[in-house]
Amino acid sequence: MSPITAEIACLTAVEMLEHFECGELSPVEVTEAALEQIELHNKTVNAYCFLDEQTTRVEARRAQERRRRKGALGLLDGVPVAIKDVFMFRGWPTRKGSKLIDESPAPVDSPAVASLRRHGFIPLGKTTTPEFGWKGVTDSPLCGVTRNPWDPAKGAGGSSGGSAAAVPLGMGALALGTDAGGSIRIPASFCGAVGFKPTQGRVPFWPTSPFGQLAHPGPIAWSVQDAAHLMNVICEPDARDTTLPPPEVDFVAALADGIKGWQVAFSPALGYVDVDQEVAEVVAAAVKRFEDLGAHIEEIDPGFPNPREAFDRLFYSGAANALRTISAEQRRAMDPALIRVAEWAEQLSMLDYLAALNERAALIERMNRFHDRYALLLTPTLPIAAFEAGLEVPPDWQDERWPSWTPFTYPFNMTGQPAISVPCGFTRAGLPVGLQIIGPRHRDEWVLQAAHAYQGIEPFTQRRPALFGQPRD
Repeated sequence: MSPITAEIACLTAVEMLEHFECGELSPVEVTEAALEQIELHNKTVNAYCFLDEQTTRVEARRAQERRRRKGALGLLDGVPVAIKDVFMFRGWPTRKGSKLIDESPAPVDSPAVASLRRHGFIPLGKTTTPEFGWKGVTDSPLCGVTRNPWDPAKGAGGSSGGSAAAVPLGMGALALGTDAGGSIRIPASFCGAVGFKPTQGRVPFWPTSPFGQLAHPGPIAWSVQDAAHLMNVICEPDARDTTLPPPEVDFVAALADGIKGWQVAFSPALGYVDVDQEVAEVVAAAVKRFEDLGAHIEEIDPGFPNPREAFDRLFYSGAANALRTISAEQRRAMDPALIRVAEWAEQLSMLDYLAALNERAALIERMNRFHDRYALLLTPTLPIAAFEAGLEVPPDWQDERWPSWTPFTYPFNMTGQPAISVPCGFTRAGLPVGLQIIGPRHRDEWVLQAAHAYQGIEPFTQRRPALFGQPRD
């Protein structure tokens, strides 16, 4: 990889757009840099499960010609974007990490992809996901194991692990992910990227996720500013989904406002989480920086018990519903752990499910009242750093399922609140740590504002994984 290619691959989406405007770079050049990074590193980290370089290059040339004619198509014209393989892209297969789904090309785009297409993006390919996006790590019978860009012996997290692994290595400036229990924020934390879960319904999602109202599409990026740019695009409404009305706020413009004078809560453990000491120290140091930004910090728990049981009932019922037409013979080709949780959920009664919905409603009310006093809630994104690749839980863990080590993320899928993971430091082993910022429902701009303000004084964007500059073996 040449120094010039590396420099281009390091650019954020915003920087790319600036270079396009002044004629210093073209969409073809930034696309070729991303494709070179994919060629160099995808065999190591397994971020992409589908590539179509011909289509990618054709779209890059089209964007370049539009730029040459001074007729940019939209807000992200010429910017390469990775697409998690649960979104439909017209002409490409959507296999969701499963051997049971054929390779037939999708006839239409999912809403987020359709919005990106209207704004002139360059599609780089499909990124890896566990089967049907069901767990907090990324491995599947179809695609194998996705690895961490900072240490390939570790996992990337999931279920948007491919998207999160791609961004730090310059294998795409932006990426689409989905999050039904932490699936954007978990891999963003493990991989040292920014991962934003918007308010539920803020971004249209079709076909409907098997995980229902727990599921949120959103951006993974290297900077909060890039995530805000992507939000301005993918929030455009779509008739195929019952989404919220178009946002009245420009997410990029809102970044400039800062958080001086805000009342901000910090809960280091939510009252029930055992947090690794290194992670706790890194996060506590990051929270102190919010005082430097002018915020008033109070250490306080939001006051709800661990909603794990209710989450399991809601989430695994979605998995069971997704598998309802799949025969016993077909299930033998699937992730065995997915089959086990679906079979567990099949034994639940209607009243069990309704009780979980009742607990979800109570949790929403609790957090709505909490945010009457506090604009934001800060927590670690995860209680641990990345662990060995190919495992659902760390070695010798006390629980066999992934929600046992993601207790900071899934409660806020249940409430539907906006939440972001932003890099806030590293362990002594050089693994990233994420800070989670949670805001009230429908105040996505507050979360992005705060994350951007923090990243302005603690960017961590100047440091890329060592793998970034290493040639392929």
